[in-house]
Amino acid sequence: MPAPHEDRVPRIVVGVDGSPSSLEALRWAVRQAELTCATVDAVTAWQFPAGYGGHGWAPAGVTDTVDYPELAAKMLAGAVGSGVDRDADVRVRQVVVGDNAARALLDAAEDADLLVLGSRGHGGFAGALLGSVSQHCVHHAPCPVVIIRGRPAD
Repeated sequence: MPAPHEDRVPRIVVGVDGSPSSLEALRWAVRQAELTCATVDAVTAWQFPAGYGGHGWAPAGVTDTVDYPELAAKMLAGAVGSGVDRDADVRVRQVVVGDNAARALLDAAEDADLLVLGSRGHGGFAGALLGSVSQHCVHHAPCPVVIIRGRPAD
């Protein structure tokens, strides 16, 4: 991670989707931020389901009662509340974006010093091992990327 400049605070972007590996990524990003005097942008993305508005498989009106941005914000607040130690001396900004997850993370990482993501680790193929979002970000991020595996199952 580049050394902090007098007029610029390093910034770490971490993707949070509520999964165990994303919570581990958030914890790791906060610990790294403490060591490097960085800020953390915890980013979550949401999209309307396929077929929203009566196009495709979902009948019109079914998803009209769901507030997706609010659900995403609540999930992110819960993740930050449980994943960030209250004694941590780190500024964590919560960012909710209505977009494709990979695109939202890459846009957020544009001027970042580091992008941190969780990995599903469910299989042997690269796509299954990293997940499509992590894999896309590894290949296209404008900054270094750290992939955090979730804790092993007990």
